[in-house]
Amino acid sequence: MSNPTTRVLALLELLQIHGNATGSELAQKLGVDGRTLRRYIATLEEIGIPLTAERGRHGGYKLVSGYKLPPMMFTNEETLAISLGLLAARSLSVGEVSSAVASAQAKLERVMPQKLKQKLRALDDSVTLDLVPTAAPDSTTLTTLAAATQTRCRTLFDYTSGNGNEPTTRREFDPYGLVFRRGRWYAVGHCHLRADLRTFRLDRMQNLQQLDIPFRRPQNFDAAAYLTTSFSQMEPAVEVELLLHTDVASASAMLGGEVGILTPKGDAVLWRAHTGCLSWFASQLVQLPCSFEILSPPGLRGELRRQAERLLSMTMT
Repeated sequence: MSNPTTRVLALLELLQIHGNATGSELAQKLGVDGRTLRRYIATLEEIGIPLTAERGRHGGYKLVSGYKLPPMMFTNEETLAISLGLLAARSLSVGEVSSAVASAQAKLERVMPQKLKQKLRALDDSVTLDLVPTAAPDSTTLTTLAAATQTRCRTLFDYTSGNGNEPTTRREFDPYGLVFRRGRWYAVGHCHLRADLRTFRLDRMQNLQQLDIPFRRPQNFDAAAYLTTSFSQMEPAVEVELLLHTDVASASAMLGGEVGILTPKGDAVLWRAHTGCLSWFASQLVQLPCSFEILSPPGLRGELRRQAERLLSMTMT
């Protein structure tokens, strides 16, 4: 690293990585003496990069908090890691986040070397992340809950039940963590209405607001582990089989993330799925735009008949 310009850029990268480092540490990593290091620090300041220097045992050099460095300071490996993250974010796009992902990707590509850009585009063309949400919340709900989780502040929202038959309830909720699982976003925490731990789907929340009421989160609480345990304790799912009178592409498009397994069968599609509630599953079937046949279980036909009778009675009142 004999070129002074190369050393100055290396110094900038070290400051990015370590946040705060003593002069002796930086000089040792660069292979220079203290006087030369101070000259490199002065060079960075001359080109407009704000630094702070603190004296004392715990002092050192660091970049001013909030300063934004250009993307070209990332290594090739870091850039590829960020690009994969953006690919995942695009799969999980929520509201205006989608345009932000595209903008970030474009900024990265503008400063990438051509060879690295080709690698990224190969990933983009070849990698498919099956992370599409089956029911996406709006971005405000997600960001508000994330902020409340971080700052340990209580939230308030209206919650709609899954079957649609129960009235919307007003909940005060201490969010302990957010989890993306099985195509949906969940918030895990303490519900004051039920005075116990509860899990809520973000897409069923309305009128969410953060309250100025702090809470204490249980030490070492694992939201993902709690959600896994909750799912495992649910009633065993019932396997359902239907014959959809359409093609696979159309079936996949109309079912969204609730696909299950779709298999072509003649001029129709065999749909295998699982549900923990036949009544709820029947309520979803009435929304299908194509005709279908229920193969199993027999109880699903009765639930579908009850759903049809309920809808018919509503239209006659």
